[in-house]
Amino acid sequence: MFMKLFSRLSILSVLLVAVISLIAGCGGDSAGEKKFLNIATGGTAGTYYPIGGAMAEILNNNIQGMNASAQSTGATVANINMLKEGSVDLAIVQNDITYYAANGIEMFKDKKVDNLKGIATLYPETCQIVTLESTGIKSIADLKGKRVAVGAMGSGAEANARQILEAYGITYDDIDEQFLSFSEAASALKDGNVDAAFVTAGYPTAAVQDIASQNKVRLLPIEADKADALIAKYPFYTKVVIPAGTYAGFEEEVPGISVMAMLVCTDKVDEQLGYDITKALFSNLDRIKAAHSVGKLITKEGAMEGMPIQMNAGAEKFFKE
Repeated sequence: MFMKLFSRLSILSVLLVAVISLIAGCGGDSAGEKKFLNIATGGTAGTYYPIGGAMAEILNNNIQGMNASAQSTGATVANINMLKEGSVDLAIVQNDITYYAANGIEMFKDKKVDNLKGIATLYPETCQIVTLESTGIKSIADLKGKRVAVGAMGSGAEANARQILEAYGITYDDIDEQFLSFSEAASALKDGNVDAAFVTAGYPTAAVQDIASQNKVRLLPIEADKADALIAKYPFYTKVVIPAGTYAGFEEEVPGISVMAMLVCTDKVDEQLGYDITKALFSNLDRIKAAHSVGKLITKEGAMEGMPIQMNAGAEKFFKE
């Protein structure tokens, strides 16, 4: 009798230990297990890198078990490919290039990326068309026949340049196009090797500040009717006004267009984690503002403006609360 009772108690003990282990295992995600998140940013001299670093710090301080880190990358196109491969979990990217990836066009022609999900749009990256006052160029229409830096080959800035020129009836057949990075374009402008340059970045942009420190610069306007036509064709664009005095020595307000920097993930980030990430970031925007001046442009109210893809369900839930 005693042995039977002992045997039953032993079985119950084993079952109890198994149940406790199972419960502990289920709750481990929130209690003990680390969540590792890699955030793809851009070059160390750019805007994405300090913003991404601040985001990693916020996530680590506000989500239990989080181990997030920001890494320097080749920016948007590279970041989307890294998301596709699964080597990063979050990425700061341009909304126009995200649109191309999700639709399999431009540099993603025949390479459509199906699993991208939006967390939030962040701040405008303005399409700035820069020239020196000494060139006498006053409008985009004046670029016909000129040497124009249109961005690195296959870059988002280069696609912006092509689309903006197209709105003015200009193709590469009408200009001497130079495929140069922002820093290369800045050097070429200063040296007189190009007449104008397209730069897509949050203003003030270091490359343009560098030019303005030694030369009188002019930003070329994109008139309202041209901006409307671009937005009708490419829904990721938004209208902006670049304030007078953004660059030393240039005191004119300039109408233009922007794409948006945005934070994306893949469908590997579930609804709960998506919600937690979004809540942590948008509850600590002061930390992002401290990391870079564009941080002041990031708002909860504007976080779905220019959103070109389906959102993570948790992020969407946060913004609709």
